[in-house]
Amino acid sequence: MDWSKTKSVFIITFLILNIFLGYQLVQKRDNSQLDAIAERTIDEKLADEEITYEALPKEPKELSYISGKVQIFSVDDVKKLKNQEVNIETAGVLRGKLSDPIKISLTDQVKIHQFVKDHLLDGEKYIVWSVNEETGTIVLVQQHNNYKIFDPSLNISGVIYLYVNDEHEVVSYEQTLISDFEEHKLEELISPIKTLENLYDNYHIKSGSHVSKVEIGYYPLVPNSESQLLAPTWHVVIDEEIEIYVNAIEGQILNKTE
Repeated sequence: MDWSKTKSVFIITFLILNIFLGYQLVQKRDNSQLDAIAERTIDEKLADEEITYEALPKEPKELSYISGKVQIFSVDDVKKLKNQEVNIETAGVLRGKLSDPIKISLTDQVKIHQFVKDHLLDGEKYIVWSVNEETGTIVLVQQHNNYKIFDPSLNISGVIYLYVNDEHEVVSYEQTLISDFEEHKLEELISPIKTLENLYDNYHIKSGSHVSKVEIGYYPLVPNSESQLLAPTWHVVIDEEIEIYVNAIEGQILNKTE
């Protein structure tokens, strides 16, 4: 064996490998720098237009579409509810009237949650969405893996409406529930800052605006269907007046309310 030739081959091989690894390292560093520059560019663009926003969520990076079914309440379900007159004649909707109205604090969400947990079916699955003292209505929305199912204004499933009298007593309620959730393939989410940039580029965020909330949740793609398909969705609130729901995987606006 010609050792000198073999030695030369090894040296050349290691040299090529080092060059390749060095190139990969430089490319990775440059990509990271480009990402950082792009991020700063978005920030600068918004700052130039005097658009401000609260701290943006850093997680999650991935979520999947989910599917579920509207719960059709049964007589056995109703038997679990005490001291109530219950109606389940409308498929998927449970209407209850308390025999003795129960006083509740409209400003204490913990107590609202406890009331719902104690007196309604699967109440632990819901979280307060809004409280309207003028109409005497408290709205709670269902959660999946601690993410809200958005927008009860569409009268979707997965919502509880508590009706309160002038003495802040709950007198009745309506409930819908989504069950049998299935998760599909994980998908990378569009980042919150990129979502804001897209909204600005498409004239949904005006100069001088303040984005008061950006949160991730799920939005029903076919709201009134017995079988529900829900998309991971960014809920963006602008100037406490405009609410925009953006598909966090595909980027299109699913709903906008003012």
